[in-house]
This record gives sequence, C-alpha cells and structure tokens, in this order.
Amino acid sequence: MFRAAPRIMLVLPILLVVALITGSVWKYGYSQALDALSRRGTADMSLVLGGLVSDLQRYRDQAVALADHPTLTVLTGSSVPHQEAAANRLLTASADRTGAADLYFVDAAGNLLAGTRGALPQNLTGSAAFARAMDGALGTTHAMQPAGDSRIFQFAAPSFGADGRVNGALISVANAENVEFGWRGLQTAVFLVDEAGRVFMSNRSELLGWGKVPGEAQLVPPGGAPIRFAQSRSGPHEIWQIDLGPYLPRRALQVSEALPRIGMTGAALVDVAPARRIAMLQAGAVGGMLLFFGALLLFAQERRRTLARANAELERRVADRTASLTETNLALRREIRERQEAEAALRRAQAELVQAGKLSALGKMSAGISHELNQPLMAIRQFAANGGAFLQRGTPEKAAENLTRIDEMAHRMSRIIRNLRAFVRNENEPVTRVDMVQVVQTALEMTGERLANDGIEVDWQPTAHPVPVRGGDVRLGQVVLNLITNAADAMSESDARRLSITLTDGAPVTLRLSDTGPGIEEPEKIFDPFYSTKLVGAGDGMGLGLSISYGLVQSFGGKITGANTSRGAEFTVELEPWTEQQEGAA
Repeated sequence: MFRAAPRIMLVLPILLVVALITGSVWKYGYSQALDALSRRGTADMSLVLGGLVSDLQRYRDQAVALADHPTLTVLTGSSVPHQEAAANRLLTASADRTGAADLYFVDAAGNLLAGTRGALPQNLTGSAAFARAMDGALGTTHAMQPAGDSRIFQFAAPSFGADGRVNGALISVANAENVEFGWRGLQTAVFLVDEAGRVFMSNRSELLGWGKVPGEAQLVPPGGAPIRFAQSRSGPHEIWQIDLGPYLPRRALQVSEALPRIGMTGAALVDVAPARRIAMLQAGAVGGMLLFFGALLLFAQERRRTLARANAELERRVADRTASLTETNLALRREIRERQEAEAALRRAQAELVQAGKLSALGKMSAGISHELNQPLMAIRQFAANGGAFLQRGTPEKAAENLTRIDEMAHRMSRIIRNLRAFVRNENEPVTRVDMVQVVQTALEMTGERLANDGIEVDWQPTAHPVPVRGGDVRLGQVVLNLITNAADAMSESDARRLSITLTDGAPVTLRLSDTGPGIEEPEKIFDPFYSTKLVGAGDGMGLGLSISYGLVQSFGGKITGANTSRGAEFTVELEPWTEQQEGAA
C-alpha cells in the first residue's frame, strides 16, 4: 500500500489535467455545436425570407401587370357603367387567383375607379406606396390597419396614359397573416422588424407588436417595461438570455439578415440548450475516460508490488507443478502406446473374425459346392465318352457338339471356383465402386444349390442397369451371402419357403431381404455379438454373422436393420450411392 501523502501527490495532478482537458473539450464542443445551430438558424431564416419575398413578388407582379390593362385604363377617360362592372369583375378574378386581400384601381387624385370592394379603405391613397406610384415608380409599403389591427402589404403600380403621364395606379393589398401562415410549423422562432423597430411579422404570435429599445438589441412588449435581458458572445455568435414566454427559448442564438427590398430586418432565435447538452455529453465522456484511465494508473501502481510477490509465488508453484506434469505426461504416453497396440490387435482380431465367418459360411455351403462341382464333372465324363463313340462311328459333327458342351461345363466350374476364391480372400482394398446387382447375383449363384435342395423359392428381379454403391465387392458379398443363408436357416421348419429380394436405386440404395420364417425373437439383440437363436452345439455357428455384417455395412457409411413383418423377418441394407464426383476423384 502507498502512504497517504504520495497518493495525494499523484491524484492532484491527475485531477488538474482532467479538469483542464474536460473544460477544453466542453468549449470546443460548444463552439462546434453553435456553428451547427447558426447554420440551421440561417437556413430556416433564409427559407422563411425567401418564401416571403417570393409571395410578395407575386402581388407586386400582379399590380404591374394589371396597371396597364385596357379594361382598367379605359376608366381614366369617360367611363360608362358597363365598363366599371367589367373592371370590377377583372379585379375580383385576379384577387381570387393570387390570394390578394384587395385590388383597387384609382385615378391620379386618389378616387376609386374600380375595386374588389365598393369603398376605398381609409389612408390607402395617402400611403408612401401610392405617392411613389404617382412619381412613376413601383411603390411598396406595409402598415397596420386601424380596423381590427390587421397587418397588410401594399403595392402600387403606376398606370400611364397615352401622353406618358401617370393618370392612375393599381393598388394590391396582401394580408400579412396569409403570408406568414406557412412559417408556423418551424421550430426556430423567426420575426421581422420594420424600420420603426417594431416586430411586424413572426411565427410566434406573442412577439407581434413588440419593439426594440433604441440603440439596444433587446425587445420590449408594446407599452410595457423592459423585460429581463442579457447579451453575451461566444466567438462569432451572439447569445441572448431572455424571458419572452413559454414558447420561446430562454437562452438563444440570435442570427439576423437585412431585407432592404421590403424595408425590414429578419431575425431568428435558436435554442442553444441542445448545443450545451452536446458539449456537456462530450466533456463528460472525455472526463469519464480520463478519470477511468487515471484510476487504472493508480491501481496499476498499487498492484505492481502485489503482482511481483504473486509472480514469485506462482513461479515456485509452477516449478512444483511442472515436475508433477512431467510424470503424468510420461504415464499418458505409456497409456496411449498401450491403447494403440490394443486397437491394432482389435483390428487384427476383427479381420480374423471376418475371415472365420467366411470360412464358416463356406463350410455350410460345402455340400452344395461339392454337388455344383460334381455335377459338371459327371457331365464332362459322359460327354467325353459320347464324343469318342461318335468319332468311332465316323460322325465328327456329333463329337463336336459333345466337345462344345464339355467347354460349357468347364466354364461353369471355373465361374464357381472364381466366386469361391473371391469370397474367401482377405480383402484390404479401399472403398470403391461396387455393382449391387452383381453382388446379389454372385451370392445367389453360391447358395443356389442350398436353396434348391431346401425347396426355397427365390423372388429376385434384377434391374436392367447397374446400381453402383460405395463399398467393397468381397465384403458386401459376404453381407448378402450371410443374410441369404440366415434366411434359409430360418425357413428350415416352415411350410411355405419364399425368399424375396428387392433392390431400389436412389439415395440411399436400399436392399431388402424378406423370408417366410418364424421372425426375429428379439430384434433389439439381433446384431449383438454371440447372440444366436440356434441350438448351442448344433454346429450352426457362433452368432457372429450378423454382428460382422453390421460392422462391414457401417464401415461403408451404410446402415443395416432387422424387423418382423406379417409373414416373417425382413432385413434392410442402406448404402451410399456412387456418384460422378466420386468417380472423378477415384
């Protein structure tokens, strides 16, 4: 543990650095956020002012376009009633199209010649706009109407006579409330201050009519005392601290833009609370990280000595543990070597067991094989004797027929012997392409004599095309041969003896062998080693045939199952088909 004084000497500099960096981050973040707010406020105000100028331009263009309309200019001479009615209809239709509040056409003396209303409002011809129109220029002004305190814009366009002198004017009146209606949805507070320092338009109705204190930036209500107001700057930005109501920010960024075309100044108040929150979050995040890393530094200093002591203790324990692990490792190596030797012995024993199963099956078939070989031998002797007799009689063509039959019998014996040699050889070749049709055919040839002697009817319809699977020719032949001989043994006491063999191509390839025997007594044990339903000592095997078949089929990635049916037992062998990709790889 560190003493208290050194710890304080380390903590104080860290806290001072954290405070300085945090303050700098807050100032920088606040400045960046104010820049973004200023751009947003300027964009909102430009949008409002641009829309205002565009709307007012519509009324200005309307006044200019109608000032010299023939339907109106004819009224400056001798007028007749139907001409005044046509002019009134023209002005009413034009006001409806543009949304103007009123349209009036007056002569140079200010007398109403035509209009959307029957009477000319008070002081309309006494405005600055009308005076400018009489000077031959377009006049624009804004005013508060005495009736209802409505705010209007006036546009007066001169109407020139044939002699080039001004003999009238077209006055367009626009309601300011209609113009500012589209601003109400803006989050930013926007207002326009006229040359008299009065708020003439705003999207906050509570600001209308407020005025600026001469020489200052603050606003005061009409006829009221100045409100609480403070002004400060943050870089290039002007910040107002004001109290103008619940719908206006108490701390706001103020941006402004002059509008000389309408004699007003536009201003916007953007709430700076989001900028302060962003800066506070940034400063808090940086300060938190610095405090975190500072705490890590303190803990690292304090734990270094503890870790040194722990490291020394750990090294001592590692040395002790290494000696123990070395002894354990040697024991494990000996055990692994013994297990590898045991697995090799097991594989050898399994191979010998498979071969023993083949020899056992061959022993069972020995009588049938002897008959299969003895029958063609006897036929050869008979055909040879007949051939000699035919030669003595001088009929060589008959002798040739007997020699041909002798050749057929020799081929038959050769095929039987070849099947026996393939069956008993010890196959160690890898998995290859095997035609299951040929495997079944070979097994039936080797057991044909046995099945015929036992009176077993074989139902087997081979497919017209090969059915290739992944496996070994000899090992799959042993599996099929074992299943056929087991079926024949099972049906030895049955009245009806029928063996059905079906081969279905697909994925997987399925081989089914069904007999009419008594069925399987315990299907769940049928593939267990040394399990047999035959009498002990009867010379019918040790109960390893199906267990060996089960292992052989599994080694090819297949599956063998046994179950009872309504007629007897059924064994199903499922094997993986041989594909074109495997053909290419091979």
